[in-house]
Amino acid sequence: MNDLKFAIDMELDGEKYYRQQAETNKNNSLRSICLMLAEDEKYHAKILTDKMNEKPWEFIDTGTLSRAKNIFEGIGDIKIEEKELVSQFDFYRIALEKEKKSIDLYTEYKSKASEDKEKELFDFLIKQEEQHYAVLDELSTMLRRTQDWIENAEFGVRKEY
Repeated sequence: MNDLKFAIDMELDGEKYYRQQAETNKNNSLRSICLMLAEDEKYHAKILTDKMNEKPWEFIDTGTLSRAKNIFEGIGDIKIEEKELVSQFDFYRIALEKEKKSIDLYTEYKSKASEDKEKELFDFLIKQEEQHYAVLDELSTMLRRTQDWIENAEFGVRKEY
């Protein structure tokens, strides 16, 4: 029971963090990603709350990964001021750490689960958090590449992207 309460609190903290970041980044494309992630974290907290209260839960694919891919395609050439760049690098670092902790936590919970339905729940949450990690990692990579290109445009061969 305490494990689930901890996981619920972690998901709600994640929702709060992503909503704060959406507000901080309201003038750039990061806002929409943060809002999608916040909604997913809220949904994860609901599933865990239902489990804790012994209510039935259902798995819904929120489509975050496919919606994020559409955002990637719409980004084009990223032009970011130095001040925004630093804060976005911090955002990605912190967000990736949070998602990694979630993956690790749910992997641990799955290993302790005795019922198939419980294992299925943690498999679903692991997959969701891995998708979040992939989205954030891809955006972070795109951001780093723009910085590398600006600093080192005339040096070396760049990877295709």
